[in-house]
Amino acid sequence: MRRPHRYRLSMAVAATAVAALAATTAGSALATQVSPAAARPVANSAPSKQTVEAAKAVITAAIAAAFAHPEATGVGKDDKLTAVDALVDPDGKQHVRFSRTHKGLPVLRGDLVVHLDAKSAWIGVTRAYKRDLKAGMVNPKLTAGQAKKKAAAAGKGTAADAQLVLSAGTSGVTLAYQVRVVGSSKESPVREVLINALTGTLISNAAVNDSFITPQVQDKLRKLAVPATPKSGFTTGRSTSALAAPQAAASYPAAAVGSGTSLFAGVVPLNTVQTAATSYLLKDSTRGNTQTRTARNTGTNDFSTGSSFTSTTNKWGLSDLTKPAVDAQYGITKTFDFYKSTFGRNGIKNDGAGAHALVHYSQNLANAYWDPDCDCMLYGDGDGVTFTKPLVVLDVTGHELSHGVVAATAALEPTRIDWQGNQFGEPGALNESLADIFGSATEFATNNPNVPPNYLVGEQLGLAQKFLRRLDRPSLDKLEGAVDYWSKAAFDTEVHAGSGISSHAYYLLAEGSGAKTIGGVNYNSPTYDGSVVAGIGRTKATAIFYRALTRYMVSTTDFHGARVATLQAAADLYGAAGIEYQTVNKAWAAVNVTAAN
Repeated sequence: MRRPHRYRLSMAVAATAVAALAATTAGSALATQVSPAAARPVANSAPSKQTVEAAKAVITAAIAAAFAHPEATGVGKDDKLTAVDALVDPDGKQHVRFSRTHKGLPVLRGDLVVHLDAKSAWIGVTRAYKRDLKAGMVNPKLTAGQAKKKAAAAGKGTAADAQLVLSAGTSGVTLAYQVRVVGSSKESPVREVLINALTGTLISNAAVNDSFITPQVQDKLRKLAVPATPKSGFTTGRSTSALAAPQAAASYPAAAVGSGTSLFAGVVPLNTVQTAATSYLLKDSTRGNTQTRTARNTGTNDFSTGSSFTSTTNKWGLSDLTKPAVDAQYGITKTFDFYKSTFGRNGIKNDGAGAHALVHYSQNLANAYWDPDCDCMLYGDGDGVTFTKPLVVLDVTGHELSHGVVAATAALEPTRIDWQGNQFGEPGALNESLADIFGSATEFATNNPNVPPNYLVGEQLGLAQKFLRRLDRPSLDKLEGAVDYWSKAAFDTEVHAGSGISSHAYYLLAEGSGAKTIGGVNYNSPTYDGSVVAGIGRTKATAIFYRALTRYMVSTTDFHGARVATLQAAADLYGAAGIEYQTVNKAWAAVNVTAAN
């Protein structure tokens, strides 16, 4: 599950976030003629002055183009655009993502991506809110203080300052107060509440953190009263890769390589920081200072208050206290490596920064979260009722960190959230699907024999159905009631159930339909229309979905919008006449997502 949409505060785009613009003149080949690796953005930790100036020029051109094409973009004299991200392809094509204010007020779901050619000429726009922005009244009838009181009551915690925003949705544009509420519960310590600024009614009330196990699944597991028994997958006492020989540091701190005995991944190498002759810190300076600390079973999500893990031997996981930290640190670094080596994405926000983790979070908590407030993972230790071990398995971490990537790009959000925190709607389902897709891809990229890569999600959690979700035939997931094919009902399906539609399309694109065995796992993927789909391979399928996410999806993209986005991505990478483009079309048709419906 992911956080609800939150307006991205106006800011200048960081130079590191648009360092991809260094490739503006570097690649002369058309994007349709280059490999996914060649087409990926290049992130540098210290971009040159020339790169920064190029970034500013591209953003300026995109803003001018947006206002020059109001019929397409919907922006006018009362609007201001702020660049969130900018990417330039090897052929020079430019994509600039914007947030929007109207009459000085942030617009929720007002995001758009402007597409320009190599000469900064208009190509088109991908737009979240597709109607004219008729805000009506922008003067609230409620005071900020009244909104805070209502938000505190709804979120059952302490309310921060109320911010006036415009909430654009299917029923039009609503003037609202957006309020953060903290301290509501251990499972959702921070909530985001929207209050109608004209009527005082509650619009939404949702947890900010992204929980892996939903309230719906937790309720089912508690009623079953049979605890899941996570499988360690530990088959060898040897490292999954060679450990570097220890070297004496000339000065401290210095980068070092140690080893960790994990709960799930075997004995793994860990990059650490040597702080003295016999003192090491569980922190990876080679991956943006990724670090894992312990919350000491408190409910804090403030990483700075966590206690660091240290060692005198650079050997970790020798106690129950440190084993989960090994899995957490390993999972985060392997997800970091997957995005960087596959797409050139340098960190969750593509800014070079590593992620953080707090293990031993709260008490009797059977869940794991991505928390955007601290840019960190939070791991409970299990409750002994539903889960007996921390949820620190690799694909859980890959899934949750991928929510962070989605939040930093398209920011896909649910269309509705109920009073229990369950989320509904196609954009939210697409978000869940992408997290599963890239979480699975992280497993494949890591290729640890103790965590065998596959198209199953949460297979090491020890659930009776042997997985939480699966991509080849999602409907085999009975806990969440996942669906294989699109129907009109998908518009208001719970997001984890609905995620099966696009996950199924991805699997068909990668591996094709029918029965097959991959990595020792049996799959048998059906199609809606009985068609036979021949896959194009996981590498190409993943490249297409990532490009679609980062360039052609926005906060309101639904399944049919995802079809268009992936077709455009396939055309960019492999050509509109290529087998890849044709297979994207076939894969979506095989889950009943077509141009006709």
